[in-house]
Amino acid sequence: MAAPLVSRMLRRVLSSRVRSCSSGAPVTQPRPGEPSQPAVEEPSRRRQFLREHAAPFSAFLTDSFGRRHSYLRISLTEKCNLRCQYCMPEEGVPLTPKADLLTTEEILTLARLFVKEGVDKIRLTGGEPLIRPDVVNIVAQLRQLEGLRTIGITTNGINLARLLPQLQKAGLSAVNISLDTLVPAKFEFIVRRKGFHKVMEGIHKAIELGYSPVKVNCVVMRGLNEDELLDFVALTKGLPLDVRFIEYMPFDGNKWNFKKMVSYKEMLDTLQQRWPELEKLPEEESSTAKAFKIPGFQGQVSFITSMSEHFCGTCNRLRITADGNLKVCLFGNSEVSLRDHLRAGASEEELLSIIGAAVGRKKRQHAGMFNISQMKNRPMILIELFLTLQDSPPAVLSISFRDSLHVQGLRHRGRKSTEDGLHPPRTK
Repeated sequence: MAAPLVSRMLRRVLSSRVRSCSSGAPVTQPRPGEPSQPAVEEPSRRRQFLREHAAPFSAFLTDSFGRRHSYLRISLTEKCNLRCQYCMPEEGVPLTPKADLLTTEEILTLARLFVKEGVDKIRLTGGEPLIRPDVVNIVAQLRQLEGLRTIGITTNGINLARLLPQLQKAGLSAVNISLDTLVPAKFEFIVRRKGFHKVMEGIHKAIELGYSPVKVNCVVMRGLNEDELLDFVALTKGLPLDVRFIEYMPFDGNKWNFKKMVSYKEMLDTLQQRWPELEKLPEEESSTAKAFKIPGFQGQVSFITSMSEHFCGTCNRLRITADGNLKVCLFGNSEVSLRDHLRAGASEEELLSIIGAAVGRKKRQHAGMFNISQMKNRPMILIELFLTLQDSPPAVLSISFRDSLHVQGLRHRGRKSTEDGLHPPRTK
């Protein structure tokens, strides 16, 4: 099976154990001669003070159903250094001119405004956020915002091992890594580039630096990778991973088909047949994931059930696209340009009024998978990197892990020239 080999790959490069805390933020050891107690007590006192003196949650970020939106996802770029078959339409996507994308100062201005109104978690997405040259600086600037508790990033992992030490120092507190297969040959087919080993290095680096759990996002597609469910779960036996299986979702141009979707219940049944002792964990407030754990395993598995069992009723998320549009629902096609209002000189009060009106129009729930598949919405690459697939895979994707060992040469030829470059979407 793939999991034992991949697990060994990760373990081989771990030279020492790293302490971490359950929140996902790394725990730093005190230097010799320095007292450790105040470093622990001070943040605790501050959190207690903030709880006791918390202002009422912003009316601008509360919708008509009483949902409080405290989680903001910001896309830093539309570009990506992989050419995945599933993330954009077959014909490619037109990229927004650079002048129409949010500048760093505009990103920070909007982030500051949202945090002031009650947002306490920001996740940076793309495209691929780690190809933005000033991503470390953006994290460092966000870290200065009073009231922001969590700064996360969702990445394809290609540049993660190289940048994560700097990002951690800047204040990055959570990492999600997208990985749909543990088979190197299949990985290369899906993303049209080499890079599997770089992704695995990124996962290792996150573990080494103390992030726990390291979240691994896997979109499950019938005929592509549903046969790898058990291999992914097996990784959690000895590693602090949260493997998150995501139901395939329809977006513009990805040729969604109900037959390709593997439902949460079907995936759960597969896991329970292998591990009947699988335990359900308590769900956190506003969580999108149904979490489970196998007793004795270090990590856990989760399911993102956007299609079969939506979680709209507790949604607390808003999104800002790389070109500055506010999306109140991932599956909705309604957007409002905050960029245009910013550049027109809108005051903070005017921006809040615009944001509040958009949040107030948020529907109770999305339209359902079949209706969504007929709606006009952005391709996922232009919202954020969240893996989706466009076509049923050809027969070559039935290649097994053992078979892939016979094509090891594919892993090394040309890696230098293809992995690090940026590849604009192909257009017909």
